[in-house]
Amino acid sequence: MRIAVFCATQRGYRFVEKLAQLVPDADLLVFSFKEEPWEPSFLDDIQALTERVGGQFYQSKQVGSARWQPLWDSTPVDLIFSVSWRYIIPPAVYERARLGAYVFHDSPLPTYRGFSPTVWAIINGEDHGGVTLFEMVEDFDAGQIIGQEQVSIGPDDTIDVVLERVTETYLRLLEQYLPPLLAGTAARTPQDESRATYTCKLLPEDFQIDWQAGTDIIYNLIRAVTTPYAGAYTTLNGQTLRVWAACKLPDARPYVGRVPGRVIEIRPGEGTVVLTGDGAILITRAQLEGSKILSADEIINRMSYTLGR
Repeated sequence: MRIAVFCATQRGYRFVEKLAQLVPDADLLVFSFKEEPWEPSFLDDIQALTERVGGQFYQSKQVGSARWQPLWDSTPVDLIFSVSWRYIIPPAVYERARLGAYVFHDSPLPTYRGFSPTVWAIINGEDHGGVTLFEMVEDFDAGQIIGQEQVSIGPDDTIDVVLERVTETYLRLLEQYLPPLLAGTAARTPQDESRATYTCKLLPEDFQIDWQAGTDIIYNLIRAVTTPYAGAYTTLNGQTLRVWAACKLPDARPYVGRVPGRVIEIRPGEGTVVLTGDGAILITRAQLEGSKILSADEIINRMSYTLGR
């Protein structure tokens, strides 16, 4: 049995680890790529794990390029999995898999097709995300569904908490559906195209806080892109200020003279209260560029400050 895995991030690492446990005699071909500068590292970990379990490791983003044609021509593959993969896998590659090629995606398809669906779900204030295992097809995230499970998102959950739930769900679905996939007996359900929604790729500049926005919008952005992501950011006296944690203030004073981004209260040891477009938010943890993360009141410590100017 030979299984090819196209994967990235620590989720990809854990997927390969679980797969090696479930089918220890399988020959694994694992592809990954170099992480972006703002991402936690994963490439070296995935390579070391692959070699440790006796698999073959390859570094590439373009697995259908001419460089890899001799590999695919000389190496029959029984099964293909894609986990946290960001690049096109052409039919000339995935159609080679004798038992099929399958994608793990962190959304309840057909909603949230595309990039960073869990981050977008938190930004949008959703109360759940999900994981879908589906057939790889040429149109992204559109294949028939093999298995699916919802993942809860609490109103104050941060991305790291939700990502762990999502990853555990990946591993659970792998364990549940690997036997029927290997046996060729897994049932398939077409997606309802009328319900399909899409998400675009997020870039670091998309993490900038708009203080004119509502409190919920700002709060959701902060919790959606905190660690392990680059963090929501604003400016303080011309310097980049990362906001790593915050709290909503449902009993905020009703300002009729409102300057969004203006500091209105400093709470020693707790944080700093800043006006939003429709209320106020308590920033609890922050970081100026080149400095360490501190309680926000140690950095944003003047009532004359206006963030984002």
